[in-house]
Amino acid sequence: MFEKRAFTISQQINQLKERGLIINPEDEAEHYLSHISYYRLGEYWYVMQEDKVEHKFKPNSKFADVIALYNFDRELRILLFDVIEKLEISLRTKMIYHLSHEFDPWWFQNFDLFQDSRALVKTLSNLEEEVSRTKDITIKSHFKKHKDDLRFPPAWKSLEQTSFGALSKLYGNLKNSIKSKDTIAKEYGAVNHTYLPSWLQSISQIRNHCAHHSRLWNRNLPGAPKLLSKPPFHWVSKVPKQHEFQYLYIHLCLMKYMLNIVQPKNHFTEKLDELFKKYPNVDPNALGMKASWQKEPLWSA
Repeated sequence: MFEKRAFTISQQINQLKERGLIINPEDEAEHYLSHISYYRLGEYWYVMQEDKVEHKFKPNSKFADVIALYNFDRELRILLFDVIEKLEISLRTKMIYHLSHEFDPWWFQNFDLFQDSRALVKTLSNLEEEVSRTKDITIKSHFKKHKDDLRFPPAWKSLEQTSFGALSKLYGNLKNSIKSKDTIAKEYGAVNHTYLPSWLQSISQIRNHCAHHSRLWNRNLPGAPKLLSKPPFHWVSKVPKQHEFQYLYIHLCLMKYMLNIVQPKNHFTEKLDELFKKYPNVDPNALGMKASWQKEPLWSA
């Protein structure tokens, strides 16, 4: 039976010191621990421990470095959330436009267009929940004006209520014979429908980490996006090996590849590089970054 009792902040600080973490008065440990939980910060000092059982720290481990890692990770999530927002709005726009023209504005609830009907039921159930609880005046006005129409509002209204994850699932679930599926992939430099679903799944996963304030630094990411052997646009010459796909770098590359199409002349490279310079104690290898990544054709585009 678990019987550990909660520690006061003073007890937390004393325990960290006893385990070998250097905490100086100017580190403001009490302030940080009153606003960022001991458990959350523990994700950042875990790698500093030489004894993971007794939680003993390596020599010269500093609380200040823990806070630096935490702040780096927080700013990284903010940067990526900004990038993903642009990709999400673009994907939503393309899906609404191409599929509404190829079929009709209610294509997203047409079971004949999708591979997995059970997955579509789940997606539509979540959409129903979002649409029913939204305070969006456009949706409310639509229902008021079209009381006898029992369908969802058209795609350009309904899909504005969906998440990136839902859009990703809708796209991936489309039958491969759907013309728009290839058209959208081609417009993102993914050539055809074979590759884009795994890219969107990767980005959706990272978006969820950002939205829930979860650690990205030094995190192993599940899943392996499918990569083109000869991408039509600027890519990296030093492509990570399959076992390196657990690191963030390849996922950053996919975001940059799509962002170069959605927002040419973006400043993603500069902002990411500035972040590493701001926090020099952060090891780029923890994210799988390649040496001189900034000079790669993809990142210098």
